[in-house]
Amino acid sequence: MNGGSSGRGGAGGGYESGSDHDARKQPLLVNTGSWYRMGSRQSSLTAGTSSMAIMRESHVSAFLCTMIVALGPIQFGFTGGFSSPTQAAIIRDLNLSISEFSVFGSLSNVGAMVGAIASGQMAEHIGRKGSLMIAAIPNIIGWLAISFAKDTSFLYMGRLLEGFGVGVISYTVPVYIAEISPQNMRGALGSVNQLSVTIGIVLAYILGMFVPWRMLAVIGILPCTILIPGLFFIPESPRWLAKMNKMEDFETSLQVLRGFETDITSEVNDIKRAVTSANKRAAIRFQELNQKKFRMPLILGIGLLVLQQLSGINAILFYASSIFKAAGITNSDLATSGLGGIQVLATLVTTWLLDRAGRRILLIISSAGMTISLLAVAVIFFIKDTVSQDSHMYYILSMVSLLAIVAYVIAFSFGMGAIPWVIMSEVPPGEHQESRRKLCDARQLADFLWDNNDSKLAAQLECWRYICVLHAR
Repeated sequence: MNGGSSGRGGAGGGYESGSDHDARKQPLLVNTGSWYRMGSRQSSLTAGTSSMAIMRESHVSAFLCTMIVALGPIQFGFTGGFSSPTQAAIIRDLNLSISEFSVFGSLSNVGAMVGAIASGQMAEHIGRKGSLMIAAIPNIIGWLAISFAKDTSFLYMGRLLEGFGVGVISYTVPVYIAEISPQNMRGALGSVNQLSVTIGIVLAYILGMFVPWRMLAVIGILPCTILIPGLFFIPESPRWLAKMNKMEDFETSLQVLRGFETDITSEVNDIKRAVTSANKRAAIRFQELNQKKFRMPLILGIGLLVLQQLSGINAILFYASSIFKAAGITNSDLATSGLGGIQVLATLVTTWLLDRAGRRILLIISSAGMTISLLAVAVIFFIKDTVSQDSHMYYILSMVSLLAIVAYVIAFSFGMGAIPWVIMSEVPPGEHQESRRKLCDARQLADFLWDNNDSKLAAQLECWRYICVLHAR
């Protein structure tokens, strides 16, 4: 454990101790790491001392931690995809109107907005792992409420609870992944968040074809049920532990993540300097937003997340089955499942490309593809109203609309799906990570309003809410 000892000596004298307020912030889960410690020591005996072997080992723990917390975004995606294959059955069984079901579909975003508001303080006071533990509980209760629902009361309550958990997850998981990832893998590991969301969506689509909606709700419990014990086997975020002045735990966590043959001295010193600088600095003020170092991150953070949501991706994924039916597709559930599978594959390609091609070019390609695809869908649905359903032209237009929707989802997954989350964890100055939580908070409001077909109001409220929350600080 040479790296850990050298890290302690390298910058210990230059670190400023935390405040009494920070001393009250304790991790909810113990920072065990024993499983990784055992694995690292065993692998170090057989892997040799070559630099390549050490580099491979140094990334294993961060990758496995990412896979465990990725269960949270899978839950996120399952929540989003649940309403599409179950719409007809829930409306029939509970005698709901289309409007009542639309409220059900959108309430997850209302709950997510509340969860996002709370997530920043939760993650700061009880740690990233503790926040995920808390987020898992309302998700489990929410799915149980939906599975036993006899009317809209339990249905709506369950959806709100799910949304709250998803709101906490949507902030905490990207931040945790960014804080544990080696710099050269941050893009790839960061995009696992969006990849896991798409996996959750496609699981909901596929399983919804074969199981009743109540059983599908019970299955929705599984990701968080597995996540809870999994959190006991991963270390807490080293950066958060350093911020809480838990220096021994901080260095142990970082050593576990990087491998016991890796010298972590340089990274330890970098994190200590960043945390010391953050502790000395007061909270961001509204007047400071016009400074160059804040203005561009603010524009990038708000702009990308607003554009991501105003693209209408949630409306399409929530009601994909109904859209395909309106387009004239006979087996809409199968088409919806295929759409989810294509989204997963496209996001996998993005994960591979992210640290190779760069963020900017992927965003340009993604935005251009989404614009062309949505324009094609709009034109086709406009023309279809003037064409007889028995004509050959109607069939052609249906197939073209199907291809355009698939192209739209591919284009979204190619850049706008994953990259805004990665950039959100990279561009805000380190001392202002709370601003990331506010981006999540504002984003959920746009989700809800867009899903209820008021995109203009969504855009205005999202921007003004974000500015007002910053001003309130």
